[in-house]
Amino acid sequence: MQSRLNRTDMTMPHPRITAILTFSLAGSLHLQGAGPEVKETAFEFRKPPHNYLTHEARDRFAGLLKKLNSGEVRLDTADDKAFLASLLSALDVPVSSQILVFSASSLQSEIINPRNPRALYFNEDTYVGFVPGGKVEVISMDPTHAAIFYIFDRLRPGGGLPAIARSDKCFNCHAGNATRRVPGLIAESLLPMASGASLETYRRDEQGHHIPLDQRFGGWHLTGGHHLTSTHANLMGVATTAGQFDKVPAEPGQMWDINRHLLPTSDILPNLLHEHQLGFENRVFHAAYVMRQLLADGRGTLPFSAKAEFEKIADELARYILFTDEAALPRAGIEGDPAFMKDFARNRKPARSGLALKDLDLKSRLFKHRASYMLYTESWQKLPAMLRERVYYKMAEGLREQNPAPVGAHIPVQEKLAIRSILKETLPGLPSWWR
Repeated sequence: MQSRLNRTDMTMPHPRITAILTFSLAGSLHLQGAGPEVKETAFEFRKPPHNYLTHEARDRFAGLLKKLNSGEVRLDTADDKAFLASLLSALDVPVSSQILVFSASSLQSEIINPRNPRALYFNEDTYVGFVPGGKVEVISMDPTHAAIFYIFDRLRPGGGLPAIARSDKCFNCHAGNATRRVPGLIAESLLPMASGASLETYRRDEQGHHIPLDQRFGGWHLTGGHHLTSTHANLMGVATTAGQFDKVPAEPGQMWDINRHLLPTSDILPNLLHEHQLGFENRVFHAAYVMRQLLADGRGTLPFSAKAEFEKIADELARYILFTDEAALPRAGIEGDPAFMKDFARNRKPARSGLALKDLDLKSRLFKHRASYMLYTESWQKLPAMLRERVYYKMAEGLREQNPAPVGAHIPVQEKLAIRSILKETLPGLPSWWR
């Protein structure tokens, strides 16, 4: 869906955009929350037109794998920590992004517990997991087919590069209800016992920045200036004689040698940004699979019957991108680890004003300019242009200075002006009518 509009401002919706969409979707639009529930398109990610298992992966780790096989890149195999650090460097994943989880919610659940937490590291498209005494796992986001799962064999210190395989053992969790049947990313919040098994669940089948902070962090370590007066973090359950259980502290390093990991921290800021990214990626790739299925069913054209679902998907993406439902931070805000803040800003994309989407607020919200920096990822840029343009239109409605649509009603005028300017100057593929 291409627009030839030369739009001079964003104070009101452009009538021709509405006309184009109404014609393209053959009728009046069925918006989310209006009328009967919108039925979701069914798809199977392993089957045509998706063919996940036979798709040639184009994710970041797939690119590194070619360089490893050719000898262009070598990893340090002296010991587990050296190997992990060199892998993170090769993937441009900052060590400072480390977060620690001790609930047994992984492929290597038998060795994850409060005495041996799993470390996670991430950038915008790659997620690396390491369990001391276990294997290194990588989830790397293919621009069109979502999460690709890799696992290394156990390292033999001083030996050669461990064998690497794509894993299909992750789909029960990573391609189920929690990710809406797309190979995706998950985070849980549980009360673990000493074994790592869970006693309570605080959230289920949801990822994203909308989840209240008092429902997060169960089974996770949390360090730094989080200013949370009540949290599920750093706690484990211990059975009592009455058949009940007590919650007892499980602080980082309390039951394990903290030097087994690259850092002694599991800072609040990478925890929060990790959650934001999971919610973004899962929504974007669910949209990608639905659109691919719909366009295949319609032989390249969006079917008439899909107009309501198309609108619902666009609404959901616009709300997420603009942080419409962002959970509140503690009253005192949060304090991020300076090393991570520096690493996070390393690929910041400023407008001529010097402002950027990655500018952190950390007082009442995560960002000063509430439009997600994940718009710069290939995951977003590879969505069908038809859908991206519709999302941009809904964002524009919310970013109007007067009478904004609800999706942007939470954003003050000066922030809206900043967001519009940043996107116009820094985001590839923005429609020509954007002002």
